[in-house]
Amino acid sequence: MSYAIIGFGKIGQALAHAFARKTIDVFVASHRPPEALAPQAHAIGPKVVPTTLRDALDADTIILAVPFGEHREIAKALPSWEGKTIIDAMNTLVSPGELDGLPSSAFVAKAFPGARLVKGFNHLGAARLATDPVVEGGHRVVFLSSDDEDAVAHVAALARQLGFAPVGLGKLDEGGRLVQARDGVWGPLIFQDLFRKEP
Repeated sequence: MSYAIIGFGKIGQALAHAFARKTIDVFVASHRPPEALAPQAHAIGPKVVPTTLRDALDADTIILAVPFGEHREIAKALPSWEGKTIIDAMNTLVSPGELDGLPSSAFVAKAFPGARLVKGFNHLGAARLATDPVVEGGHRVVFLSSDDEDAVAHVAALARQLGFAPVGLGKLDEGGRLVQARDGVWGPLIFQDLFRKEP
């Protein structure tokens, strides 16, 4: 299984730290060339590999950590996203009218035909997300929602591998709304830093 993070700002780098901590290979890419990302990537760890955007899109699982709206340009890079799992780690404060009345991730999913899209890793700030998610026997919670149960299971397995405790919130139209921003207001689960103890 191969992984890529698209977007190497604060959230992208925070997620790269999570992969590096568990020595899991991850490609990172942005609109900047790989050599521009190399100093930050190498500082995080040897498993964080800067590459071109096009090459990063060959990964099986792709995390979108770009400013909302930039996903449209990324979506144009492939004619079909069949077989890909997309993790939407973006947040937006645009109005529902600008999203055709859809939850933000359902709106994003329309741009990636054939992909299995999961909302996740977006409710925590970058500083929190970058730190070790295992604290005193508890695992930091990440919320996941999707219209594809198999995709949620796949991303939940990745979250556990990274040391997080995944909590499923149901479909995008249900749980997805709890972890998105709308009408200029953050969803009720945004910024909630919760932990789950091991059973």
